[in-house]
Amino acid sequence: MRRFPLLLILAAGLLLCACAPKFKLFPDGGDPLREYVLDGTDSSGKVLLLPLRGVISDEPREGMFSSRPSMVQDVVSQLRLAEKDKTVKAVVLAIDSPGGGVTASDMLYHEITAYRERTKAKILASLLDLAASGGYYAALPADRILAHPTTVTGSVGAVFYRPKVHDLLDKIGVGMEVSKSGANKDMASPFRADTGAERAQLQAIVQDMGDRFLSLVRERRNLSDEAAREVAGASVYTAGQAEKLGLVDGIAYLPEALDQAREMAGLPKEAEVVVYRRAEQPDDNPYNLTTGPFAAKAALVSIEAPWVLPPKAGFYYLWLSGQGLD
Repeated sequence: MRRFPLLLILAAGLLLCACAPKFKLFPDGGDPLREYVLDGTDSSGKVLLLPLRGVISDEPREGMFSSRPSMVQDVVSQLRLAEKDKTVKAVVLAIDSPGGGVTASDMLYHEITAYRERTKAKILASLLDLAASGGYYAALPADRILAHPTTVTGSVGAVFYRPKVHDLLDKIGVGMEVSKSGANKDMASPFRADTGAERAQLQAIVQDMGDRFLSLVRERRNLSDEAAREVAGASVYTAGQAEKLGLVDGIAYLPEALDQAREMAGLPKEAEVVVYRRAEQPDDNPYNLTTGPFAAKAALVSIEAPWVLPPKAGFYYLWLSGQGLD
């Protein structure tokens, strides 16, 4: 009998815990996307503003107190939501990115192309501060590409980054012994220098990936042979230089790009411009290139800062000089 009150209190506590409302102290990528209107009054036809901001990756982005989906996941989620809404007649890709992984960039290209083919919606890419390498690659499915007057774009090519620590290990008297089943099994190992044959093989892989990028640019942009030879050098260009080469169709601010998207889709000037976000944001406007409040919260320590750590080993469509805090 003495134990009965204790058991009753314990049962009540468990019941309260089970019934307690759940809440998240910090919002994250698990919150659903919802539509918000940024401009216009006519909902019979809509323009979706879809941001592509930061390094292109198919890995979730983790902060100290919150997480958010990878860019690939986020873009695909928005495209699928737009596909269900038959009033979305145009999509404006607002791109501010130095590029990223080869495969992640190609995933975006494929998904945007497939969306355009399935829905027949018009696609316009608006290049903002930076749309280099994979950032430009993602713009290629667009029916029209516009640059901001101060855009930096280009860097059409591939690169392979891998850290090398064998010189440091030699200085401190530490080595790495490797047993391998094939001569090239540890190719590009950080613990030894590459052989001449390995460097040639890695260069062939990078060249093949770069050639794929260049061939898509030539196909989608109908470049002249002279322009293609220039672009093959993987340089970056100003908006005016890119227009002369044929990489972009014109130069315009983002509001003008939205107006052009309405016109391309045959929509009235009053057609709504919408975004998909995970939370309503005060004083919202088209220059807000986030999908939720978690994206606006800077982590106390960012592992994406290139001046703190180099990118992990891998093949990239990336202009590393343009990579910044996301």
